[in-house]
Order: sequence, then C-alpha cells, then structure tokens
Amino acid sequence: MTQHEPGDVLARRYVLLERIASGGTSVLWRARDSALERLVAVKVLQEERELARREARTTARLEHPDAIEVYDYGETVTARGRVAAYVVMRLLDGVPLAERLSAGPLPWREAAATAARIARVLEAAHRQGIVHRDVSAENVLLTGSGPKLLDFGIAAPIGDPDDQRGTPPYVSPERLAGAPVHPAVDVYALGVLLYEMFTGAPPYPETTWEELEGARRTRPCPRPAGVPGELAALCARCLDPSPARRPTAGDVALRLAAALRRAAVRRRLRYGLAVLALAPVAGTVLWLGPRAAEQASLGPRAAEQAPLGTRAPEQAPPDTRAPEQAPPDTRAPEQAPPDTRAPEQAPPDTRAPEQAPPDTRAPEQAHLMPTGPASAVAEPQPQETADDLPAAAPLVSSSPRYSFAAHPLPHALDRFHDELSAGAAAGRIRADAALDLRQTMAHVTSPDGVAEVRRKLGDRLREGAVEPGLRGDLDALLAEIAAALR
Repeated sequence: MTQHEPGDVLARRYVLLERIASGGTSVLWRARDSALERLVAVKVLQEERELARREARTTARLEHPDAIEVYDYGETVTARGRVAAYVVMRLLDGVPLAERLSAGPLPWREAAATAARIARVLEAAHRQGIVHRDVSAENVLLTGSGPKLLDFGIAAPIGDPDDQRGTPPYVSPERLAGAPVHPAVDVYALGVLLYEMFTGAPPYPETTWEELEGARRTRPCPRPAGVPGELAALCARCLDPSPARRPTAGDVALRLAAALRRAAVRRRLRYGLAVLALAPVAGTVLWLGPRAAEQASLGPRAAEQAPLGTRAPEQAPPDTRAPEQAPPDTRAPEQAPPDTRAPEQAPPDTRAPEQAPPDTRAPEQAHLMPTGPASAVAEPQPQETADDLPAAAPLVSSSPRYSFAAHPLPHALDRFHDELSAGAAAGRIRADAALDLRQTMAHVTSPDGVAEVRRKLGDRLREGAVEPGLRGDLDALLAEIAAALR
C-alpha cells in the first residue's frame, strides 16, 4: 500500500487533497492539478506499476463520453523511497451503482437505460479490441450526466490468455474454465448487472470461485421477475452459458433502446385512450360553460333547480318571465293594426315566426343562451354552432398555459421527453445535452421559451452532441409544443 498523506505533491504538480477510496494495492485521491488549476482524480498504485501503465494506455485509447477520461500517467518516489505509479483521471461526482443497489432494485426503465449506456461503452471498447473484464456494480458510477464505466485496470486485448478474472458474481463460465479473453465475457457481466438492477441481487451471489462454479452446476440461472418479457428474455440471452449464443454489446444496446421506445409508445397510447374517454365530458363542459362540473357534482335535483348558464332569479329582468307576465301593449311599432298598411302587405296573422316577441321562447332553451347583458333581449340565432359560443364562457382549465380541450400540449411534452430518454439510452444524444434540454423545457411557459430550447438544440447539433436525425424529430415536437402554447 502506498504511503501518501494529504498535502503530498506528485510530479511537482498534483496536490493530494483527500482519499476517495482504497482497496487492494491502490488508493484513489481527490487532487488539484496546480498547472491547469482544476480538480482531478489520482489513482496511486505501488505494487502494480505495470497494471497502472496498461490501464492508462487502454483507457486513453477509448474515446466515449461514458468512459472515464485519463489525463496523465507517471511514476513517483514515496516518502519511504519506494516507486509508485499514478494515473490522473477526470474527477467525477456521483454514487457507485453498488451503493444505490444496497437500497433495492432500480425501476426497470432506469435499469434498462443504465445498461444501454454501459453497453455502448463496451461496444466502443470491443471495436478497438479491448475487453474490460471487470464490469460490475462497483465499477459503474451514477453521475448527474448519466452512468460512467470505470476501472479498466485489468482490461486486456481480445484473445489474451491472461487469467485475471474480475469480480466472482460477474465472471462468465468460460473464464472459470480458462478460455481466452473475448467480448462475450463483458456481455455476460452486463447481463449479471442488468439482472442485479432489476432484482437488487446478482443471479449467483456466491463470492468464491468454487462456490460460484458449484452453484452454476446445481441450479439453472433464474429469470428476473416484474419486468417486460422482452427484457427478461434479453437478460437470459446475455447470461447464456455458451458465449456463441450471447448477443453483442451493440445488439444489447439497440434492444434496450427499442424496448424503452416501445414502452413510451404504449404509454402515449394509454394517454390517448384516456383523452378519448374524457372527450364526451370535455365536450359537454365546453358547450354548457364553466359551471358544468360544479352543477353536475350537486346532483339532478340541483340541476333542475338551477339550470346551467341561467341567471340567478334575483338578476333576471321581470320582462323575461313567462308570456303571461308580459303586458300586451309592449309590442313593437311595426306590429300596428293591419288597416294602416298597404294592400300588398301580408295580413298581421301571416307574420314570420321569427318576428314573434322574445318572451315566446321555450323555457327549457334558456340554459343555452349567453349569460351576458344582451341575453335578456336577444332573439334566437338559427343553426348555432360551437364556433358561435360567446367568448365570455371560457373552457374549463386549471392551467393558464392551455385549456382542458387543448390536449396536444401535454401529449407533445410527453413525446419530447420520451424521445430524449430513448435517444440518450441509444447514444444518439450526449447525456449532459439531454439533461440540459430537459431542465430548460421544465421552465417553458410560452413560445419564446420553446424558441430558446430550439436554439440550444441547434447549438448541441453543431457541437456533435446530438445526431441530426434525432435533432429533426425533437425540433418537430418543439414546433407542436410552440403551436399548443399560442
């Protein structure tokens, strides 16, 4: 074990501040790079200098946003005169997945999204001929920008016969038998990780090689319960005893992203069916006015006593009561005696029905009339439609941003967030970019706010943080949201 204390300086540049973790032959420090004035993580190894050098070289070759970045490698002499190697890496703040799992399993969507991100890192490593060999919950860090795969300390090139195995519950059966390193080794470990996130424990929790081998011989690998069947089947394929039957890491990432997209579509479909179920109620409320829900809740007796949309009895003018209350001498001048009119005009008893006094309206039609000041004297309009409803009768809504009937806004918002989640899980958008867009959208209340999100989306495209195809899909949804907010 290395003998360093807080305040020690490595290579006249890296000032050790505090220990983050320690284990085996290494200690991880939080440190300050005095040359570049930034915080970094420094992993110091005393007994495994060649291992540290290989880890630094392997990780530096791997360019992926969800793999830890290596900045520097060097060797130094400790206070006791011994040589120690160190690896300088990006400092990440987060919670190890193992610590998170100690509180119980993850929701299956979160587990699938996390596994998809790790699968993308493994896919990139395998393309470069690198096998991680130690994928485990301890080596996955959950950060604000998504999960990160750490510790390529025992990574090896494909075909390497080295017998470094990794952490027992995650080691594949062929590695126990001494088979050479192959990408299927990482896929098996990814299957264990996925099972563990679904259930809270690995399928074989044994901690020694002998116990692990015996458990696999005596009982079949269980299937995770409580998750969609397609994900349970994918997990079982990753854990297949035969490496030839396991999918590739890239295939796992694609299948997980597809499962998340299908789940999002099903959720939107359920939302759409709920909207259709509410449509008749919404239409009734729209026609009868904002007091419909309140009156309906009072029951049929109250509805009979106070028809929707009518004035209170004390507010009704006396001349709007039943026809017998209207004085006969209140007829308009055009209803003069017939002997004063020209011969060619029709007799008074042939007058058109629409010229009858307003007090001849059927009482049951009163609740369809506007409640404004003109409602007491206005004559009925033929073929009245919903478009003719007065502006004074607003739609029922508890939100100032959209009306009860304007369902496209929440629907488009759900689709926007679903596309972001699926895109992040599939590696089509960088995690920090997705988080930034999600946080910005949370404060949008007007089309101007949507314009700001679209501007950020364009900036992310120029940075290479989002694929053009996904940007186009998100931009189309933003246009829908802007239209719904107008």
